[in-house]
Amino acid sequence: MELASKLLVSDKSISKWETGKGYPDITLLEPLARTLGVSVAELLSGELIENNNRSFNMLRSRFYVCPVCGNVITAAGNASITCCGINIPPLEAEAPGPNCPFPLNIEQVEDEYYVSIDHPMSKDHYISFMATLTGDHVELVKLYPEGPAEARFKMRGVREIFYYCNKHGLFVRKLK
Repeated sequence: MELASKLLVSDKSISKWETGKGYPDITLLEPLARTLGVSVAELLSGELIENNNRSFNMLRSRFYVCPVCGNVITAAGNASITCCGINIPPLEAEAPGPNCPFPLNIEQVEDEYYVSIDHPMSKDHYISFMATLTGDHVELVKLYPEGPAEARFKMRGVREIFYYCNKHGLFVRKLK
């Protein structure tokens, strides 16, 4: 009855929702989620997303790329990400193998890393972004088709360099 009064619906409506005999109107999803103290994504998935990582480490960062619009999203750990109306899983990074056709070239120029990849940069096949991670910092450079596959990053504590090919996925190179 308390929930019904907060949402301005009948207690019979709430009962139907609880028993699976009915569902709330779509206009009630945000007020319902807010009243219950969860996100709309949590409400719809039925899973509570808890952040148990009290002292975060940026080296646990995850990258997400929307397959519809190409939006690049980073999170300091696992997250529930949606874009263009779909749930987006985190990308799984892999180390480029010894026979990788597009190796990462890293040069030290003063206090920066100059990173380049000899990779096609056409509208159909390109490197979408490069990023570096430190214990407290993510630096991401968005790249575009028909532009160069290169970027500069400050060297300060960089431990990993990521790059994402729209055809082959996410790759990571760990630095010593």
